[in-house]
Amino acid sequence: MLMKKSILKITVLSLLFGVINISIKAQNESQLKQTVTPEIVDIGSKLELFTDYYLIENLDNVSLKLHEPIDKGTVLKFDKSWEGPFSAYCTVIKDNDLFRLYYRGVPTAGKDGRTGEHTCYAESKDGINWTKPDLKIYEIDGTLNNNIVLSNAVSVTHNFSPFIDTRKNVNPIQKYKALGGTGKSGLIAYVSENGIHWEKLQDKPVFTEGVFDSQNVSFWSESEQQYLCYFRTWTESGYSGFRSVSRTTSKDFINWTKPIEMDFGDTQLEHLYTNQTSPYFRAPHIYISVAARFMPGRKVISEEEANKLNVNPKYFNDCSDAVLMTTRGGNKYDRTFMESFIRPGIGLQNWVSRSNYPALNIVQTGAEEMSVYVNQDYAQPSAHLHRYAMRIDGFTSVRASYKGGEMITKPLRFNGDKLYLNFSTSAAGFVKVEILDLDGNKIKGFELENSSEIIGNEIEKEVSWNENPDLRELNGVAVRLRFVMKDADLYSIKFK
Repeated sequence: MLMKKSILKITVLSLLFGVINISIKAQNESQLKQTVTPEIVDIGSKLELFTDYYLIENLDNVSLKLHEPIDKGTVLKFDKSWEGPFSAYCTVIKDNDLFRLYYRGVPTAGKDGRTGEHTCYAESKDGINWTKPDLKIYEIDGTLNNNIVLSNAVSVTHNFSPFIDTRKNVNPIQKYKALGGTGKSGLIAYVSENGIHWEKLQDKPVFTEGVFDSQNVSFWSESEQQYLCYFRTWTESGYSGFRSVSRTTSKDFINWTKPIEMDFGDTQLEHLYTNQTSPYFRAPHIYISVAARFMPGRKVISEEEANKLNVNPKYFNDCSDAVLMTTRGGNKYDRTFMESFIRPGIGLQNWVSRSNYPALNIVQTGAEEMSVYVNQDYAQPSAHLHRYAMRIDGFTSVRASYKGGEMITKPLRFNGDKLYLNFSTSAAGFVKVEILDLDGNKIKGFELENSSEIIGNEIEKEVSWNENPDLRELNGVAVRLRFVMKDADLYSIKFK
């Protein structure tokens, strides 16, 4: 009997303590909820793309969609005697009303960084029709009538990659900058006043801690207020593991920090032959990387088929395509999309090693159009450059099906009087916008029922509520945006 009473007493006490613990836990959680303020993303008046989940808190029956650029055909053939089948590592720059193209010209296969590699140049008024001017700087094959901007610069001309320095108060004679070189030489810095005549910034390399056996890209970052360089490394020592990317920074383009490896999150490692990382011209705080994905040993064409194509025997045992990555600074790439961004085209000539390598930079080629350029038919007599077109901001979108759905953003703070959308709908579709406070409550005047139904296809469409677009009362206030959509794509948003 005494034992039964003891057991009963213990049981009652245990239950009592359990209730007390639950109560304390609930109280603590309640207090925690009250004290924890959600992180607010300050977007100011910057254009924001939906290439990642940076602004997205919740998706309900909508998803992020990767869009495939449209092949617009050949724009440049590597048909000069100093160019040829192994021309590669292209850089396209939009310089006011002039498009500039830089690329390696080399007619034969061989070791990286050898005599016979030249930096070639072409230009265009529209990004579509290109010419190769006779620059008369270097004598090649017995003539000065050629389009070569840099020669007799072994290693550098293997992968010379220029950019326009947009840093405030940059020395005008150093407006154009470039890096080039291999692991043997290190990266050598060059400068130019006009983008045509180039000189070494200094004789010794500015950076040596990398393999560099690819195109190594650099630019001035306005958002980070420093020069950045994304360059070739491997995931393991020497040339083993996966071809990958590392990053270094500089304040003066001469002294560079210790490199850090780029982090791809929990995604599968892949060979990234070129990284082609650069600020997006409409949102330079977002760096777009249209990287070449290399699949070693993934053979598509037979030896007999390669012979018919006249492919160099060393260059038909692999294949490659292009993938889309983004980064907002630091050492992290976002790989929301593992699928191919640009697939190899129809025809076996597109399935050889080191073909389908994108050029550096996305450039605007029309009022509603931007372009990316891709090397094709590598190691073949038909080697050339293709142009691929996209709508402005049209890398990705938030897509809603015919059934409809919605997206709610993270808390954000903006600077502007009006909200503009880059969007498209079907004839049956729409986009509507509701503005919520931090707790998810509707803000009076900006409820969904007051939102104008947005229908059409525009790069910049003003949002209004009861025909009133004025957001001045919410300027600087932390809010959430709720997008209710049907059969529609939302590419970007901007307050201004």
